Amino acid sequence: MSKAVCIVWMNEAAVYERALARAGLADRFEFYGVRNDEPIPGQLAARGEILVGWRPAPGLLSAMPRLRWIQSTTAGMENWLADPHLRPGILLSCARGSHRIQMPENILGALFILTKPLIACALDQRESRWTRRVSQPLAGKTLGILGLGAIGQELARKASALEMTVIGTKRSPAPLPHVTRVFPPEGTDEMLGASDFVLLLLPSTADTENFMNANRFRAMRPSAYLLNFARGALVVDADLVEAVQSKRIAGAVLDVFRKEPLPADHPFWTTEGITVLPHIGGLHPTRDEAVAEVFVANAARFLSGEPLLTGVDRALGY
Repeated sequence: MSKAVCIVWMNEAAVYERALARAGLADRFEFYGVRNDEPIPGQLAARGEILVGWRPAPGLLSAMPRLRWIQSTTAGMENWLADPHLRPGILLSCARGSHRIQMPENILGALFILTKPLIACALDQRESRWTRRVSQPLAGKTLGILGLGAIGQELARKASALEMTVIGTKRSPAPLPHVTRVFPPEGTDEMLGASDFVLLLLPSTADTENFMNANRFRAMRPSAYLLNFARGALVVDADLVEAVQSKRIAGAVLDVFRKEPLPADHPFWTTEGITVLPHIGGLHPTRDEAVAEVFVANAARFLSGEPLLTGVDRALGY
């Protein structure tokens, strides 16, 4: 039986090889690990049938004529889909589900940043200054989630335990556990107006680029906050700065940006009410292990000709 040539273009490639072995699939693949800070050798690229990686290097896909399947190590697929050499017959799968634990915990951390004076207390300590401060409760507040996928649904479960009301939008609206109301996309403005915290978890597609603009900020409550843990392109930067500076909304916590690292002269750094996080949302010490499990589950289906568990619809962009 011929083996499929699999290239894992990641620094921790051995994690993926061990995951295949645990699943009893190692003998079905000719496995090669290449550090993602090094180019894939041309002769190997020419033989590659499966590619696991973060994003394509310029010209890489054109150098892989036998490529049949790309497993992205992130949930977002915009970089792969934008590659002009991505051929129609190549299967695509993302790492959807690998952030299910860490991302909701970091989003909850952002909610605590907004409502608890922990940062101010830490700054007070630097000056040995005792200042009594008052926390705002999360209980009773409404969290609106734009994009009720795996992360959004796990966050809803955790937020409901804090006695928050969770509402949100989904392309195909249907009742979900721990979510009081699921809105269709056309109900976005109504959801915005009902939320104390608006969380972006939408994929980056042509339809969602510049999604949060001046009109949508006007639909939010003046006391509401925006949290973006999805993609920077979802937000019109200038409109957000203006909305915060004019008190149209209360503020924002941002973990993702159009350009990363965020340029030192970007107004997000200095706008009072905007908190900048350096894209920490999905990072955790065993992230490669979580992505490797997604890859292995898809690999079993690839070998048997079944649809991939985290397959990507090119028309939808995710």
